[in-house]
Amino acid sequence: MSEIDISQVLHQMRTMAAMAENKLPTDMNVEAAKVDFGQLLKNSVNEVNETQKTAKDLAAAFEAGDKNVNLSEVMVAIQKASVSFQAMTQVRNNLVSAYKEIMNMQV
Repeated sequence: MSEIDISQVLHQMRTMAAMAENKLPTDMNVEAAKVDFGQLLKNSVNEVNETQKTAKDLAAAFEAGDKNVNLSEVMVAIQKASVSFQAMTQVRNNLVSAYKEIMNMQV
């Protein structure tokens, strides 16, 4: 199981919150704040895919009787994959909704 660096996650959350408010932290320059939306979306989809693959592999290993894989680890991985997929689905739904709204705007 991978360990999560809490300080790194906290820094990312603060950076994303600042970007959402169109404010930049003092330690970031303007070039670092520019994000390619397409690449960000692609990376997110790939991360969800990797999470699902990991859960599937852990489940298969547990079913095969691998002594190094315990049930709780498998269940957490499956739930993590499920939540990440549901979140990605909601993002997709919101993107489609925003696209439809933009297409219906009169110029």
